[in-house]
Amino acid sequence: MKTNLRSSISLAVLVAFSGCATTSPMLSPNVIAPPAWNESAPRDATAVSADWWKSFGSSELHQLVKDALATSPDLAIAMERVRQAEAQVRIAGASLFPTLDLGAGTSRHVTDSSKSGSTTSDASSATLTASYEVDLWGRNAAGVRSAQSSLQATAYDRDTARLTLIAGVATSYFDVLSLRSRLAIARENLAIAERVQTIVAARARNGVASALDVDRQDATVLSQRAALLPLEQQERQTLAALAILIGRVPEGFDVKAAGVADLQLPAIDPGLPAALLVRRPDLASAEAQLASANANLAQARAALLPSIQLTGAAGVSSAALLSFLGGPTTAVSLAMSIFQPIFDGGQLRGQVSVSESRERELVESYRKAILAALGDVEKALVAADRTAQQEAVQSQVQAKAQNALRLAEIRYKEGADDLLTVLDAQRTLFNAQDQLAQIHLNRLQAAVSLYKALGGGWQSRSGADLTAQR
Repeated sequence: MKTNLRSSISLAVLVAFSGCATTSPMLSPNVIAPPAWNESAPRDATAVSADWWKSFGSSELHQLVKDALATSPDLAIAMERVRQAEAQVRIAGASLFPTLDLGAGTSRHVTDSSKSGSTTSDASSATLTASYEVDLWGRNAAGVRSAQSSLQATAYDRDTARLTLIAGVATSYFDVLSLRSRLAIARENLAIAERVQTIVAARARNGVASALDVDRQDATVLSQRAALLPLEQQERQTLAALAILIGRVPEGFDVKAAGVADLQLPAIDPGLPAALLVRRPDLASAEAQLASANANLAQARAALLPSIQLTGAAGVSSAALLSFLGGPTTAVSLAMSIFQPIFDGGQLRGQVSVSESRERELVESYRKAILAALGDVEKALVAADRTAQQEAVQSQVQAKAQNALRLAEIRYKEGADDLLTVLDAQRTLFNAQDQLAQIHLNRLQAAVSLYKALGGGWQSRSGADLTAQR
């Protein structure tokens, strides 16, 4: 009894120390989050919410996002990858349980001899076999941990795809509306050019303007008409791209809004840099991949140690066909086998080295992702601030250009200036208006980029919640 107790204690101690030898603490990236951002948030800024796209004040954008989440092929692909990872967890978890196999067979053997005549022998058998690998060193458990961490990483990748999809829909929608605003400006400028053309033609009929002035203004009108074509092309192409992004065919797809004038520009509070590390799904995915690599390393180390396999079988056989009545024969067997790798040409130790290097690689990938995330927020913050200032200045430029054109037309009618002054004032106004529309689009895109860089209100989930959100 004492001998058995000492043997049990010795085995437990051996298992404990061997288990410690196969595992190691997960490495972590050496990144210290800064105390604050370089760019300060506006005073009236609000925190990022999970439905951040609603802050632009467009019900149509909200519906487009809703449609995209329901029908986007990109998101459906990401969801199927999550389901595949779930299946891999179930596969890995099966190694922790014994396997049972049931076999049955029956046969009839007929012999025909010229001396003894024909003889017939029947036989039937059924066997139940069980096998179980004793997970002394935690190799199978490490495989389960690796699969679970991979499932988490895949779910976080799905969340990243969801955030990218929403940002892409918002950006494409704003692109379409901005192009429509620019088309409206171009058509308005064409109307201005045609109005001046009428004035020049009237002056030419009265002998006040020359044929050169008429040709110059005609060229301006034609240039304005030509400027409409590439904008119309871009608007159509961007609309088709938006339809595909949502998961719909481009034919017959359209949005109702005619421009960006009715959109709101939200003021966004970025929070603290340290909080960013738990607000982005791509960073959570990088951490989960690192945890999976750490488990794979433990699994590779455990493969160097002995493995114990328990097998048992119970069977029954009979000399009757398809029957176990009438005194069947039963048999039971139990066996234990120990397997210890001795020589494999360095394959197992090479696998350990690969796993160690893979873990170090993912540490650096995680660190790179953190640095990139911090950089994304900084770039989005400075873009949001500077484009707002640029829009304010460009609005003044447009106002001055409008007044300059008005004065130039008056002076041209009165003969105080020539047509070149009017033409120059027209070009200045056209460029100022188009530039202002593009800057406004840049502000909208900067807001979307900031929302995306901050994680879009994402929060980590665990367990069954990982697959709850599509």
